[in-house]
Amino acid sequence: MIFLTMIASILIAAVSIYQFKKEAREYHQDRLERKENAIVEHINYVLQNTTYPLSTQNIPLIFKEKIYEISDVHSMELNLYDLKGDLLLSSRAVFKQDKESPNINSSTLKILESTVEKRYVEFKTIDSLKMRYSYSYIKDNKFKPLAILNLPYEEDTDFYDNELQNFLIRFGQVYAFMFLIAIALSYFLSSYITKSLKVISDKIKETELNQLNERIVLEEGSKEINLLVQAYNSMVDKLEESASKLAHSEREQAWREMAKQVAHEIKNPLTPMRLTVQSFQMRFNENDPDVKKKLDDYSKTLIQQIDTMSSVANAFSNFASMPAQQNETLNVVKIVELSLEIFNEDFIQFSSIEAEIIARLDRTQLIRVITNLVKNAIQSIPEEQENKQVQVNVFRENEDVKITVKDNGKGISEENKARIFEPKFTTKSSGMGLGLAIIKNIIENYNGTITFESEENRGTTFFVSFPITD
Repeated sequence: MIFLTMIASILIAAVSIYQFKKEAREYHQDRLERKENAIVEHINYVLQNTTYPLSTQNIPLIFKEKIYEISDVHSMELNLYDLKGDLLLSSRAVFKQDKESPNINSSTLKILESTVEKRYVEFKTIDSLKMRYSYSYIKDNKFKPLAILNLPYEEDTDFYDNELQNFLIRFGQVYAFMFLIAIALSYFLSSYITKSLKVISDKIKETELNQLNERIVLEEGSKEINLLVQAYNSMVDKLEESASKLAHSEREQAWREMAKQVAHEIKNPLTPMRLTVQSFQMRFNENDPDVKKKLDDYSKTLIQQIDTMSSVANAFSNFASMPAQQNETLNVVKIVELSLEIFNEDFIQFSSIEAEIIARLDRTQLIRVITNLVKNAIQSIPEEQENKQVQVNVFRENEDVKITVKDNGKGISEENKARIFEPKFTTKSSGMGLGLAIIKNIIENYNGTITFESEENRGTTFFVSFPITD
């Protein structure tokens, strides 16, 4: 709309300028013709009432005094030439006649002779003045040419220039107002048109696979917008169906993997249990004096393996079903410090800038996070290493409480960094690889984050962040 308004204003201004100039040309052309017709009639009247014979030689005598009278009556300069183009008589002053060339050039004479009307108008610009020079024949009663009448006519365009200037000023004011209106209308109209597109755009930005996406409902909309809305709603339906299938597939895959891991972990203690039972069955002798001692060893072995199986079951149970959060207002600094008291290692260091950072968290789950990270830090340091060090730091940053656990152990290799939080992944010879996966689940349930930085043979630092909620 703005572009069309600008183009329309430019075109109308151009057409108006052209029209004003055309009217000015037509006005001066008509005025010259009227002046010329009136002067010719006046000259014919003089010729009809003269006592001199009508000839070219007598023209200066006939119009000796009359030429000035005609010039004054019609407010025009006029020149009379013979048929060869030489000046016979002029109403101009003598100094003007000396200044300008008095004769008609041959080319003008030829054009005048060749015209049907025996009239020719020549255009010239002299000292930035636009001039018209009209040439026509003066004839006697028998239509025989006696002389050539020349009328110099100056095109005074000041009036039309002033009118054009005033028109363009008014035109510019009107179109400036219209331009502002066009901008306002364009803004509101485009906002109205694109409102539906913005709704669709916002919905598309919010669309995710792991959430329930809302359909778009528009009461009014163009045919194209409605088609787009229908396409989006169809996509949402298909996405929800695909998400449901994917979630079902992922759950099935997760339980398959979990079943394999549980079976593998349970199978490990079953083998020594089977061998122990077979050995006891083959070697059992009621009369053996050490039968009681052997029975005790046999029972201890079975109990130990049963405890191993029980710990496997408990670990997977904890991972599959986290206990409900029992949030309470607690001092995170104090709880972290208490969590470290269960460790006997003297190289564990604790520091905190503030003595008290209050947050609403589950005490048990927070202790579990700290103990798991510290335990992993201790186990990452080789037994033979000197200057062992584990640093635990608690501090406040904006609206979060930050906990860092740093060690100077062997670090995490590049190929293992991407899998460090995966269930069942472990780099240790013992354990089931569920510790970091469990604490990551705990932290994310509080909308917190856990990240790490590690360098091989230099150590690892884990960064835990919990939001401080009132």
